[in-house]
Amino acid sequence: MLVAERQQKIVELVNIKSSVRVSELSEYFSVTEETIRRDLEKLERENKLKRSHGGAVSIQEEDPDVTEREITNVTEKKAIANEAAKLVESGDRIILDASSTAWYMAKALTNIPLTVITNSIKVSMELSKKDKIEVISTGGKLNPKSMSHVGPLAERSLDMYHVNKTFISCKGLHLENGLSDSNEEQAILKKRMAERSDKVIVMADSSKFGVKGFSQIMPINNAHHIITDSKIDFGIKEKLEGLQLKIHIAKI
Repeated sequence: MLVAERQQKIVELVNIKSSVRVSELSEYFSVTEETIRRDLEKLERENKLKRSHGGAVSIQEEDPDVTEREITNVTEKKAIANEAAKLVESGDRIILDASSTAWYMAKALTNIPLTVITNSIKVSMELSKKDKIEVISTGGKLNPKSMSHVGPLAERSLDMYHVNKTFISCKGLHLENGLSDSNEEQAILKKRMAERSDKVIVMADSSKFGVKGFSQIMPINNAHHIITDSKIDFGIKEKLEGLQLKIHIAKI
C-alpha cells in the first residue's frame, strides 16, 4: 500500500470510529508505531484529524450515531462505567447524560433505591428493568442520532431538580480548554446537569485527553472526580490531581 493510500485510509478510519489508537493502526496496516505517528503528524498539519495522547480523533463535529459510539473503545468505557457505578449509594439522586458510557453505567447499576434523571432514551429503557430505581426523563426535542432529548425544554426541566451526583462524558478533556463536546445542544445540557449537582463525576477514556471539541461544557476544575483508564498519561494525571481532582483509574 502506498503512503498516500495508507494516510487516506487512516482518515477514513478515524472519521468512522471517532477515535483510534496508534497501536490499532500499527497492527491494521502492519507498520511500526513510529510510522503511524509520522502519518498522524502529517495529517494533523493538513487539518484532516487531531492527534491525542496515544492516537488520533476525528475533527468532524457531527454528533456520532449512538450505535457508532457504542462500539468505540468499548472495553475502556465498560470498565469506566463499572467504576462509576461503585460511587452510587442507596438513596442517591443522580443525573446521567446520554453518552454510551452512561448507558453502560445504567447496565452496571445495582437495583437499589435511587432517583435517576436522564435525557437518554437508552438509559431510561435500561433502568426501567430495575424496579427500585425511579427514572425521570428530561423530555425535550428528540435527537435521533444519539437517541436523547435536547433543547430548551430539556434544559428547563433540569431547573426543577437538585441532585447529589452528576455523571457526564465528553468529546474532549483539555487542561486549558476544559470539557467539550461535538454537539452544542448536548454541551449546553451537560453544563446545566453539572450546575444542578453537588458533585460532578466525569467519565472519559484516555483517548479524550488533550482533545478540544467544538462546544465547551465547562472548565476542568468544575469537576470533582474523573474516571478514566490506565492508559492516561502520568504527567496529565499529576496535573489534574494538582487541581484537587480525584482521579479514579478503572481496571481493564
